[in-house]
Order: sequence, then structure tokens, then C-alpha cells
Amino acid sequence: MVDLRTTDGIYFVGIGGIGMSALALYYEQEGFLTAGYDRSESDITRTLSDKGCLITYEDSLDDVPPLFSDVKFRDRVIVVFTPAIPPDNKILSFFRKNRYRIYKRSEILGEISSTGETVAIAGTHGKTTVSTMTAHLLKQSHVDCTAFLGGISKNYGSNLITGGGRYIVMEADEFDRSFHRLSPAMAVITSVDADHLDIYGDHQTMIKAYNEFCSKVRKGGTLFINYRIKDRIEIPEGIKGFTYGQDAGADYRFSGVRRSGNSYVFTIHSPSTVIGDLEFPFPGMVNIENLTAAVALALECGVSVDEIRKAARGFMGVRRRFDIRVDLPGLAYIDDYAHHPEEIRACITNVREYFKGRKVTGIFQPHLFTRTRDHADGFARILDELDEAILLPVYPARELPIPGVDSDIIFSRMKLPDKKLLKPADILGILDPGKLDVLLTIGAGDIDRLVAPIEEKLLKSRKK
Repeated sequence: MVDLRTTDGIYFVGIGGIGMSALALYYEQEGFLTAGYDRSESDITRTLSDKGCLITYEDSLDDVPPLFSDVKFRDRVIVVFTPAIPPDNKILSFFRKNRYRIYKRSEILGEISSTGETVAIAGTHGKTTVSTMTAHLLKQSHVDCTAFLGGISKNYGSNLITGGGRYIVMEADEFDRSFHRLSPAMAVITSVDADHLDIYGDHQTMIKAYNEFCSKVRKGGTLFINYRIKDRIEIPEGIKGFTYGQDAGADYRFSGVRRSGNSYVFTIHSPSTVIGDLEFPFPGMVNIENLTAAVALALECGVSVDEIRKAARGFMGVRRRFDIRVDLPGLAYIDDYAHHPEEIRACITNVREYFKGRKVTGIFQPHLFTRTRDHADGFARILDELDEAILLPVYPARELPIPGVDSDIIFSRMKLPDKKLLKPADILGILDPGKLDVLLTIGAGDIDRLVAPIEEKLLKSRKK
């Protein structure tokens, strides 16, 4: 149990992470002094600083505020860290050596989860989008919610949505088995493709971890499972179980999809109602499936059909999730966080469907050496579906290099004739807007630092 009654401040080691920053914003709004360290400045850390968080970028105690660096105050603060922080981090080592109260991010989320009716979305893909859609449907209704998101909602300009009501929407992260800390009233499993095998060892062990997460759903709660994986997930005793998807046998299913300008119009069938002619402006069939999961949750929470209709029409998406940055005649640019072969497949499929018949150039930055090693063949196959591909070096995140593992093991297996292996610093120089049609940046590393400069270059090229 995390006791905040005698706590004045909270220090976040890795405060710039998308999950950590939402917690920092939450506790800053709750009146705690918030501070933290991250290795580099970003839009997220600048936003936190503007809100009053005290952030440093050097792994040193020199600029850590006295409330946290003076050992005599250690009983008045808690420290939160993310597993992405290396064990030799000097600031975290200081806190450990001096026996501060230290918690993983997942432990803090678990504490928050226990304070309300948590709606948790898990899955190797889609959880950020489904979480953001769900939060939006609840927020734009009489039900309301608070939400901790794994991406920046375009509707709210933040990864933290605060509100009233008893519902708390949050992502259930499978990395490091973090989702086992949650105790949700409702949960969704979107997908269970093999990932994080550095943690789980093999795919079957990972699936067992998902089933253990399902056992954390409170008795009398509700579990929604993507129809395609219904045979892999066990519904615990005392839990209501439903499926969703496009399949005729799904409990919540969508049908009759048609394009109307830049929106999609379709029908969602539920066990209790039919929502016909639902308008949705967010591209891609996979996102219609994601919305179906969000609608299922919203209906279970008591959101009305009319409220769902209005909120779905106004959904603007999530930054770095099929994020259309430029959409001009003959020139489009989309940025996406996809970092697993199946996510990239869904992204490219969305691009091909939305921009029919056009040439697609993709820039991909592999994320993690272990994921690159485990899925090199899968990455090569899906990148071959582009018209032109550019590979960047592997973004290591929390990992040390693995001998023999780099982007070349993907590059060498690709059959696509038009492919390049470049460094991030080369990208702006080699991009010729006059020869581009649809450009796609893909990856979960620091490729996001290229997004604004690329967007600026493309837009300037049309103003000349």
C-alpha cells in the first residue's frame, strides 16, 4: 500500500516516458511537488515543466531539488521509476542506497486502479487507440472518466484526462508483467501476438500472462476479447465474457462499412442494441474494430447510443497512431508508432486502403535489439509491401547491443528493390518532396524527432 498521507513530493526517474508523464501530471494536479529526471528534453517534458514539474536532464544529484536529494526528507517523498531506466542510473542508485520509498510505475497505477472502477485495455497492439477512444466516449457523455493514456489524445492534447465519475481508463501494459498489478472492473484484450520475448521467453508463456491478467478482473466484472483470439483467452469464473470484431459470431460486431468523404459509415451490433449509420472520421478498418471494442465498453459503462454517435463523429485520433500530418493533393505524410510486424502490417494496410493506388514510401526505425532479432523475417516481409523503404539503425531503448543484431539483418532479408539503409541525420537531406507521394514514418524510438522537420519541409515545398 502506497501511503501518500505524509508525502509532500514525488520524484519520477524517467519522467519523460508516456506512462510516467501521465502520472506526474496527475500528482501535480493533486497538489504534490513533482520532479524528475529524463535523459533528454522533449515536447512531453516541456509540457510537464510548464505545469510546474522540476525536471533535470543530467544523471546527477546536483540539480535534484533538496526535498528529494536531502536524506533527512526521505520519509516525506516517494520515488517512482520505470523499468526502462538502466540499473546503473546514479539518481535511482542514490535513492536505493538511502532506502527511500521506491515504487515501479506499475505499482502506482495498481494503487490508482484500486480506487475506482478501472477499465483496462490490454493487448500487444491497439491498446493506446482503444484506451483513447474509450476515454473519449466516456468523457463526452454524462458518465465521465479519468484516463491514463499511452499516447497524446488529439481531442484533449494530453495523455492524462481528468474528470469525475467512478471510471478510470488505463492501459494494461504487458511489459515486465506490469498489468498483473491492476484490478479492473472491465477489461479488453485486443491481441496476443508474440512480443516482449525477452521477458516471457516464448509466445505461450506470454499468453499465460494474459490469462493471468484476466484473472485480475474483479468478480462480477466484464471481459471483452477480440473474436480472433477467443480460443487463446480463458474467461475466469464469475466474469461476464464477450467477443468483438467483424466476424458474424462476435457479440459486438461491425458491418456494412462504407466510405463517405473522409469518414466511414457502418453499423455496430451489440447483444442489446443496433447502432446504425455510425459516422467515424478515423482511417482504417482496424480502427473500426478498435472503436467496436470502445463502444462495447462505453455501453457497459452506461453511455447512451446518442452520446456514442456524437463522440464518434468528433474523435480526432492519437498522435503517432496513423497520425496524418500532411494531406495535400499528390503529397501525404503519416506518422505511426508501429514497432511490431503485425502493427506495421495493419498500418500499411490502412495506408493502402485510405490512399488507394498511390506510391508509399516508408521510413522504419526498429525498436529494441531483442525484437529485431526475434522478428527480423517478419519485419522484412511486411516492409517488402512498401514501394520504397528506408531503414534506420535500431533504437536500443533499455537494451545493450547484441552482437550481430542490427538493422542490416532486416535489410538483407528484404526483397524490395528500392530500399536504403540510412542514419537519421541523412533523412531530411535525401527526401525530395517532388518525388514523394505518400510518406510514412514508423517506429517507437526517437524517430518522432524527425516528424516536425519532415512535416515542415513537405509543407514548405508546396508554398514555393
